[in-house]
Amino acid sequence: MTQPRTMGVEEEFLLIGPDGSPVAKAQEALEASGHADGDGGTGALEPEFMEEQLETATRPRASLEDLAAEIRAGRARAQDAADRVDARVVALATSPVPFTGTTVSKLRYLQARHTFGMTAREQLTSGCHVHVAVADEVEGVAVLDRIGPWLATLLAVSTNSPYWQGEDSDYASFRSQVWARWPTAGPTRRFGTPEAYHAAVDAIVATDTVLDRGMVHFDARLSPRYPTVELRVADVCLHPDTATLLAALGRGLVETAAREAADDAPVTETYPELLRTAAWRAGRSGLGGDLVSPITWRPAPAHDVVGQLVSHVREALVDSGDLDTVTDLLGRLWSTGGGSAQQRAWFAESSGDLHRVAERAVEVTHS
Repeated sequence: MTQPRTMGVEEEFLLIGPDGSPVAKAQEALEASGHADGDGGTGALEPEFMEEQLETATRPRASLEDLAAEIRAGRARAQDAADRVDARVVALATSPVPFTGTTVSKLRYLQARHTFGMTAREQLTSGCHVHVAVADEVEGVAVLDRIGPWLATLLAVSTNSPYWQGEDSDYASFRSQVWARWPTAGPTRRFGTPEAYHAAVDAIVATDTVLDRGMVHFDARLSPRYPTVELRVADVCLHPDTATLLAALGRGLVETAAREAADDAPVTETYPELLRTAAWRAGRSGLGGDLVSPITWRPAPAHDVVGQLVSHVREALVDSGDLDTVTDLLGRLWSTGGGSAQQRAWFAESSGDLHRVAERAVEVTHS
């Protein structure tokens, strides 16, 4: 067996106060914990767009067990910083409790707030980004051209944002709706070559609509910082095990696509409009309803579509030694229904107390 590809996970978290409401203490927490001058590299703890958020990043890991430990360590590191300012770190992709976001006082973020108005002002959302190593940009683009149909299923697995400004949105991932407001967010067409990929990115930047290449927010892209494909479609996962599952499935997707490219397997042309529709449906119902099957492009129960994804990447999971772990983690996920279902269950148990939902989520974040 060849050495599995390395992978890493970036997670964005909310900072909340004792009553479950978001608190603008990111910079204060980073300074108090000695992370204020971090370089933004792997293993770092850093701010996000809003003062009510912290972000962690694992180091690249080949072992899924090692990555799982890093994910938990990152959450503990973030909580250690939050403890210094009487706050708590919670893995919720949107706040259940009403909020007014506070943009981090950095020139680039303030420029984005001015340029994008309410889209930026309301961007208190937390995602999970999975990085998977690729040999070079040729392999990276070949992967991007093949994994698009499965990204909506990854979103469904991660869905963890049913509430928005104190109300049930009726979505499993309302974060995906809020995120879709950015002009470059969403699925992409087939590129074919790195030159075509970069030409597309350059053309977007040349419109002077986004600030720079870092604001090209494709659902999957070549990382601008690392030799990886970056999968950006997911909500931050409530339970650390779900983040581990997401990473394993993401690596399986990349490995499967790279093998198909190496074998000169033809690329099935899939329209971005269809990919966007599938992603919308995944964000709407998550694991609790039908998804769009990438096999038939017709609705099918979420359990079946997730099973199709596992079947699609099964050989890669076997070769990396991840299949048994993925099977076990999926079983745990189905037992709770995922982050959004868990939040709604807590809401019902607490007689409609959204502050209590946030408090319960803290416990699971660090379980």
